[in-house]
Amino acid sequence: MPLDRYYIESFLQRHAQDIRGRVAEIGDNVYTLRFGLERVVTSDIIDSPESANPHATMRIDLQDVNAVEGGRLDCIIVTQTLHMIYDVRGALATVHRALAPAGVVLATVPGITSIDAHDGPEKWFWAMTQSAARRLFEERFGSAGVEVQQFGNVLAATAFLQGLAFEEIDRASLDVVDPLYPVITGIRATKF
Repeated sequence: MPLDRYYIESFLQRHAQDIRGRVAEIGDNVYTLRFGLERVVTSDIIDSPESANPHATMRIDLQDVNAVEGGRLDCIIVTQTLHMIYDVRGALATVHRALAPAGVVLATVPGITSIDAHDGPEKWFWAMTQSAARRLFEERFGSAGVEVQQFGNVLAATAFLQGLAFEEIDRASLDVVDPLYPVITGIRATKF
């Protein structure tokens, strides 16, 4: 398992109780089903309008706030996606609009990472620090509704850049957080 996936799954596990009711996830619904269990009433899969994803139930451009029905979702899972959207503020406005009152977005963004060969440099716009993620989400959700958590350290960042897998590193070493070497940042934001 790639090291960043370990951190993503740790973040989602910590917030599994938020994955409930009407849930949407970007690209597939693997995390919705794994962490939401019986709490999930409906599960939607969000993908772009030009995507060939046959499982997508919502084909929308996240940068277009009018592309979604407002107040429909209880939880949206947005893992490792925002860095590939140029208009991040527009995407967060769309996510905010889609959430019902008290709805939660669980998002992760990359920190120290290489650019994915599959996506390539033309689709990769951002890497975010904990401070940038906090400020972007607070602009839309307010400071009281945003929790930001960083994952990673120099060992994890170096191992990740070298292509080592989760199974090749001591787990206790991975769980140490060093704010100077963020591998990913997890964001939990609630719509009030």
